[in-house]
Amino acid sequence: MKGLIPLNQAISIQSMKGPHTVDSLAADFRRLGLEEGMTVIVHSSLRSLGFVCGGPVAVVQALMRVITEEGTLVMPAFSADYSDPSRWENPPVPESWWPVIREAMPAYDPVYTPTWKMGKIVEVFRTMPGVKRSRHPSFSFAAWGREAEAIVEDHSLDFPLGEQSPLARIYERAGWVLLIGVGYDNNTSFHLAEHRLGTRPSHLEGAPMILEGKRQWVTFRDISLMTEQFEEMGKDFERTGKVRLFRIGPGEVRLFPQRAAVDFALEWFRKREERSER
Repeated sequence: MKGLIPLNQAISIQSMKGPHTVDSLAADFRRLGLEEGMTVIVHSSLRSLGFVCGGPVAVVQALMRVITEEGTLVMPAFSADYSDPSRWENPPVPESWWPVIREAMPAYDPVYTPTWKMGKIVEVFRTMPGVKRSRHPSFSFAAWGREAEAIVEDHSLDFPLGEQSPLARIYERAGWVLLIGVGYDNNTSFHLAEHRLGTRPSHLEGAPMILEGKRQWVTFRDISLMTEQFEEMGKDFERTGKVRLFRIGPGEVRLFPQRAAVDFALEWFRKREERSER
């Protein structure tokens, strides 16, 4: 049987000197600045790298090889489809469907509930041996390594990207952010700055969970997240010189300290709000 290669990979093959492998990716990550023992949250696009021998498995294995179990590898493992249907857009669903969805949607389970629109790399990562996943039904995180349990445990149901979230635990540990072929609009850590700003309006969300051995539809509070400014803010942060830029195949890769990025974002938001109030 002849194998089929996706069109985007066929195009990238023509411009690549050779395939990415676990060995070559590990070497690239080390040149970028990844080291044993680091705590790193990764946002990624497999497609951006071009042809990878072994696909998402190879990328995850390369990251694990470099960071080792002495470090901690974290990825957002969101299942945003586990949310209240009254807030769904693109497309919305009829209001008459809302009670049916709330009643029938299977409860979130950290083992088998898939991620939603998060990419192939994190979907593979969350299933690997030793990976822990937080219990938030919509905004879970997956982690592997020395601090994995400490980072994902006690993930608050309310304000899931705030002070009682894995993002704040990474901040406490002076972790790093790695963007593989994605922009700053994918940098979830900026949402921690939004929470610390304290001016975003909040709303009720909902999702099904297992509580006390039973499936229940639970509600929780969250702020209205605004990613529209993240790309501009990220470019401004890049001008501080704290971002390491690298290219792996056709894809751009960025590595930067999470704490510096969150602190910068908080001040950036404050200045924008001050200007808008004048």
